[in-house]
This record gives sequence, C-alpha cells and structure tokens, in this order.
Amino acid sequence: MSDSQRFPVAAHALAYLAHKGAFSPQAAVTSAELACSIPTNPVVVRRTTALLAKAGLIGTRTGSGGGAWLKRPAESITLDQVLRAVHGCAHLGAPPPGAQGCPVGERIPKAVKAAIEAVDQAAGECLSKITVADLLAGEDGARAA
Repeated sequence: MSDSQRFPVAAHALAYLAHKGAFSPQAAVTSAELACSIPTNPVVVRRTTALLAKAGLIGTRTGSGGGAWLKRPAESITLDQVLRAVHGCAHLGAPPPGAQGCPVGERIPKAVKAAIEAVDQAAGECLSKITVADLLAGEDGARAA
C-alpha cells in the first residue's frame, strides 16, 4: 500500500466501525467486510488496522471470528490521531542527502525537511478539529479551515 492511501483507508475504516457499532470484540468487523466498504484488498485493511491498533485506537483479533473494533467512541477520535497512527505526511517523502560541495545540494535537504515538517504540523492542527463522528455526520472538514 502506498503511503498516500494509509490515511484515507484508516479514516474510512474507523468511520465504518463506528457506523456498524463495533465497540467490542463481540461486534468485531472482518477485514473482508471493511475491504468491501472501502473498496480495497483485505490485506490493505489488515496493514492499516495493525497501525491503528498499535496506536490504541482499535482492537483487533486474528483468525476465524476475528476482526476489528473501536476502543473509544467515534466522538473522541480526532483525525490528527489517525494521521499520526499512519505515520503523518510520510507520503511527501524524505529529501535526498544532497551533494557535498554543491551550494544547493548542501542546503536544500534541510530546507525541504523543514517544509515537510511544517506541512505535517499544519495538517495535524487542521485535522485535530475533525472527529470520526464528524465524518459520519457528513462534515466535510470545512469547519476546520
């Protein structure tokens, strides 16, 4: 899965779990069901849910009868938490090291890194105002601007 898919897949998966009322292991939703809703491959869903579980946003259980469920109410999960869970704006990449002795190559990597960090911070600030519940309510994020 490309880095650029992680956040949208994660946000969709969390919204779907909330919609289905998956708040306990007994109500777990399978990766196949999540994949049908997104739509994507169940492997992509499992990779994404592993990141969300590591961040403590969801619980997961493998095997027959396995699936994922929310560990917190949708109203308490903000999209900046989701962004951090899937490693922020990593899809913007990392600057190459630059060529030694080149006046541009020696300075640009640090400047590009600072720009990526600024974008990541700004995205986090904007997304901190939107919850998974807002996604289900049809909020388009305009209030966060």
